[in-house]
Amino acid sequence: MKTSLLTALLLSGGLLLAASANASPELAKKYNCFACHGMDKKVVGPAFKDIGSKYKGQNMQAKLEEKVKKGGAGSFGPIPMSPNPQVPDADIKLLVKWVLAQ
Repeated sequence: MKTSLLTALLLSGGLLLAASANASPELAKKYNCFACHGMDKKVVGPAFKDIGSKYKGQNMQAKLEEKVKKGGAGSFGPIPMSPNPQVPDADIKLLVKWVLAQ
């Protein structure tokens, strides 16, 4: 009985982690990120894959979370990224983690 309960809890936790990792493309749609960013090609801003590639292996999570929230320019050219103060911090964290994994 205890083994079955433990197995069920572990499986549930794994499914929740997978769901949150897969939620990022949906969050990007929800917050209209694709209006300026493509997955693998530049739109107005850089492609998500280009961002992930540029910062691969660097500890950029907090810095990029701040840039998403407050906006900014200069990392990929002169066109500024608009601030996104309406996006909850927890969702920004998930979005940035997802972008950095591209």
